[in-house]
Amino acid sequence: MMTGLKEYKLSEISNLKIHGRTTGCLEPLTLFWTGSGIEMNVSASELWVELESDYEHHEPWIAITINGVIVSRQMIPIGRKWICVFRGMDKEVKKNIRIFKETQALNEDLKSRLQIHGVRSDGDFHKVEDRPYKIEFIGDSITSGEGAVGDKVEEDWIMMWFSAIHNYTYMVAEEINADYRVVSQSGWGVYTGYDNNPNKSIPGIYEKICGSLNSETYKSLGAHEDNDFQAWQPDIVVVNLGTNDEGAFNNPEWKDEKTGKVHKQRKNEDGSFNPEDLSKFENAVTDFLVKLRRYNPNAYIIWAYGMLGDGMLPAISRGVENYRLQADDNKVFVLSLPNTTEETIGARYHPGVLSHERAARTLVDFIKKTVPGTVPGTVPGTVPGTETEERI
Repeated sequence: MMTGLKEYKLSEISNLKIHGRTTGCLEPLTLFWTGSGIEMNVSASELWVELESDYEHHEPWIAITINGVIVSRQMIPIGRKWICVFRGMDKEVKKNIRIFKETQALNEDLKSRLQIHGVRSDGDFHKVEDRPYKIEFIGDSITSGEGAVGDKVEEDWIMMWFSAIHNYTYMVAEEINADYRVVSQSGWGVYTGYDNNPNKSIPGIYEKICGSLNSETYKSLGAHEDNDFQAWQPDIVVVNLGTNDEGAFNNPEWKDEKTGKVHKQRKNEDGSFNPEDLSKFENAVTDFLVKLRRYNPNAYIIWAYGMLGDGMLPAISRGVENYRLQADDNKVFVLSLPNTTEETIGARYHPGVLSHERAARTLVDFIKKTVPGTVPGTVPGTVPGTETEERI
């Protein structure tokens, strides 16, 4: 097997492109977030990639595209193994290859790990050009693509139903020809997680490469190192948070076992949000925008929300308006995304691929009207939906 192929460490491929937040270490390359991976242009008849995986409960998955078309999606078993990307193709024809991590950072599995060691090929590697735009997507399970694949009857919390490819993030990036990164974690929010745990706050870990991972394995791999924002500056930041903050108002209190302190976002007797607790969320929105602007000084920031209900939209709008007034910042917007319906729902009561397509089209249309230099257009293959935008 693999006779006549040359083996390369990733550090030996000068034309390799890395996607996702990383420590910069290529021996091996650790993939942390959804959508992270590698990209290469190669003229070869055969290509293999060496992956290493470990986990206790939740196996990592990858997806492979060739010339922008999804050709493979598979789980990666425990151990260090060679996986064939393609073989038998015309050696003289240059092909664009991308390998994506389909699954999110897994703080639920302390052994979870996915790394790329190298490739084997019989051809040559060519430069991968940077795309005209860079986008960072920040979110929760929706942005992690939970439920994007799988039928709506599926309820098991397993990695099979997660996808970086069947996901509005990938769709938006492809349509406007952008490089992109994802920072997203199921169950996390702006002020608190769905379970009222204030430690599940994306703003609280945003500065780190992957601060949501607390296992000793990932700490040793650099997950808690400071992210190098200067090395990769997005033109657009899309925030899709608030769904789990709303869930906290409907879920039981959370008790910190170390301090004994109880945390609970409360509702009034009439079912409305408690104003004091709602203001905590609004302030968290404002504070997060301050942080985002500090690290991304020139980016257009779009708070896009509504794929699983829009109960927090008024509070989000107030939080964004408070920031705009304080900072005199006219490059921050709120965008309402189409809600998931019975026809567009996926697995685990989450948005399915049709819902992601609708959200992607709404975002693309808004970006192309808002960000200078983008060309009007829509996401190919999407279904009609209702789009609403709100500038404040």
